Amino acid sequence: MSGYHLAQLNVGTLKAPQGSPEVAEFFALLDPINALADASPGFVWRYRCEGSNDATGERFFGDDLLINFSVWESVETLWEFTYRSDHLDLLRRREWMVPLAERFLVLWWVPAGHIPTLTEARERLDLIRAEGPTEQAFDFRTRFPAPREETRPQDPRP
Repeated sequence: MSGYHLAQLNVGTLKAPQGSPEVAEFFALLDPINALADASPGFVWRYRCEGSNDATGERFFGDDLLINFSVWESVETLWEFTYRSDHLDLLRRREWMVPLAERFLVLWWVPAGHIPTLTEARERLDLIRAEGPTEQAFDFRTRFPAPREETRPQDPRP
């Protein structure tokens, strides 16, 4: 098992205000999809607003952006959840979100056990938007492996 986990952030803008009929189904599906993520192999953590089961109340990235922010054991486990579970049906639906002209997804490696902050997530999103995929901020299309574990020299004493 690697000493690193994969953090991910994606952001989106709703086509209609929360509470409106146009996005009611999106909000109705949040709890079941979050439960699916929580139970998926490789899931480690996801951001939730205080007193909530989701992140829809978070406005760190601006009043109009919703976030999904989580940590997974690997790129593969996140990929499996994203594209090989019932989550894919929601991903294919375009009626709830405004298409964004700039990057809306970023992946990066964190030491296992580290819970990234919203500030870290913003820095990584800004980095991939400014420089494209790098080892510090990448996407599914351009992946980078987890950093190598530093090997400590063995104690020469018997």
